[in-house]
Amino acid sequence: MKIIRRDISIPILATFLISIDCFVAQSMTSSFRPGSRLARKLLEKYEADQVHRNTDHASWYHVNLKKIPEELCSSFIQSHQDEETSNFLEHCFDKSEWIFTQFYHSLMKSILGWFMTQTSINGFLERGSMFVFSTSQFDNLLGLDPLWKSYKLLDLGAGDGKVTERIAHHFNETFATEASKPMTWRLKEKGYKILEIDEWADGKHTYDVITCLNLLDRIAQPITLLQEMHRVLAPDTGRLVVAVVLPFKPYVEFGSEDNRQIETVSISGRTFEEQITSLINDIFLPAGFQLLKFTRLPYLCEGDMEQSFYVLHDAVFVLKRS
Repeated sequence: MKIIRRDISIPILATFLISIDCFVAQSMTSSFRPGSRLARKLLEKYEADQVHRNTDHASWYHVNLKKIPEELCSSFIQSHQDEETSNFLEHCFDKSEWIFTQFYHSLMKSILGWFMTQTSINGFLERGSMFVFSTSQFDNLLGLDPLWKSYKLLDLGAGDGKVTERIAHHFNETFATEASKPMTWRLKEKGYKILEIDEWADGKHTYDVITCLNLLDRIAQPITLLQEMHRVLAPDTGRLVVAVVLPFKPYVEFGSEDNRQIETVSISGRTFEEQITSLINDIFLPAGFQLLKFTRLPYLCEGDMEQSFYVLHDAVFVLKRS
């Protein structure tokens, strides 16, 4: 179900609630102190949004190269907040102000949460879309001309496909996998070819580009996944794009009774830079991959009535078979 009308904005609602507080308080006592917790939270969120609108969020993209081994520094690409990223944030600010929609989402989450995962709830309600990279950031990472075209893209754990559609124009065929059934419905709506979880690596296809975005910390067998991607990635010309949220904190939503991984990804270090280095040297290289490029990007998600958006911090790697 989709609600697209914005009936009342946050500033208007907050002002209305405070006005009611004021009227009630003045009726009961000569001293007045705004008491609406909801009104205060709405105004605080509105003020936070104005701050975000006036910053370039440089810290989201910063990597201290002095803490990265010298031999890896030449592979780093400095990213920044571009127009497409800013537009996504504006969309988040705007959508968060759809007050009645947010109330509806909050109610439905509390009901559906008894028998659906958070990912499936988001797919069912068409909310919580993600943003990993813009089209130009993707092109810059892979060194692509905007008109570059290839054959097959495979997006593993594609969610609702909003990230996929930023890059799908480069490919003749776009394949996707997704464990959540409601998210699969959204992918089918976009016309992508859906492969079952045990189908994409059956050896019938090789892929020119595979994207594995924020999935290594969300599946039970991440080492097996890396081995399978290595096997089906086109030799020489194939590219694997991996995004990993750091600090690395695994949580398995599907396929694990206790939400823990069966296979351990041993990443050392505490800082963002230390964990980047460990991922490259301890995980990707032993799995048979060679690093081509890496960058740091914000992993953004549409918010709710409390926050317009949520942000985690991604290290994004471009790899090929070594």
